Amino acid sequence: MLDVTRLRVIAAVARHGSVTEAAKELHYSQPSVSHHLARLEAETGAQLLQRVGRGIRLTEAGRLLADRAGEIIGRIDAADAELSAHVGLNAGHVRLAGFSSAIGSLLPQAVGLLTREHPGLRISLTDAHPPEALDMLRAGKIEVALIFRYDESEPEPDGVRLHHLLDDPVYLLSSRRGRKLSALRDATWIAGCERCRSHLLSLCADEGFAPRIGYTTDDMVVMQALVVAGLGVTTIPGLALRAHRTKGIIASELPGSHRHVYAATYGEPPDPPVTAALLAALAAICAEPGRAGNADYRQR
Repeated sequence: MLDVTRLRVIAAVARHGSVTEAAKELHYSQPSVSHHLARLEAETGAQLLQRVGRGIRLTEAGRLLADRAGEIIGRIDAADAELSAHVGLNAGHVRLAGFSSAIGSLLPQAVGLLTREHPGLRISLTDAHPPEALDMLRAGKIEVALIFRYDESEPEPDGVRLHHLLDDPVYLLSSRRGRKLSALRDATWIAGCERCRSHLLSLCADEGFAPRIGYTTDDMVVMQALVVAGLGVTTIPGLALRAHRTKGIIASELPGSHRHVYAATYGEPPDPPVTAALLAALAAICAEPGRAGNADYRQR
């Protein structure tokens, strides 16, 4: 039986690549960390560490165990949070990670609704792209991942359950009126994260061209500033326009083009009470008229 304390030690060593830094994080002495690692090697019968100069690095077996240790510790911490939640919603804690435009447009209202109904509930928020948020979810570091996907996106990992919130329309941004995607084959394009970029490439491929990408940024404010300056064109989801809109932007909805927004949870139902309460608050906010699925962001 592997010792949980020793799993925490090897996970910390993997994060920092250093016994010294792992000891600082865990508030252990360096000899104590070294002892736990030596005992872990004895228990597993595998060499987990290699000496490299004055430092150390994990062997292939060590990296494998450290990855699994991170998942195990995350699930233990999540179980502790879920058990605490059963004390009651007024004493619970729910952790969420989500992409920036949702955090800037949906989360404030949803968290406000939740805390009004359950004033003792603690909520933690982390800004993360969907792949990173899903990794955190599977590792037990959060209870809810707010993600988006397009029709062509890769499927989510096994064990992830998706709760549909809304379909977010995609807009073409330019600094001039009347521009269509088909007329921009020679334009300079601004591209964002991998999921958004893959959707842009798919949209342009349907029009028979590959976009010439001149700028890469995940910052929707920077994207809009580049467009207003006449340096390029881009596509942007409605939630991003709701969170921030630069004066002078011309937004034209692309018919039939949406990204699907979900709250993701992990494991078998039912969800813990605090998680279920957060999901309900998100669903209530997204169902309100004027949210991304219904709002019109075009320049009038």
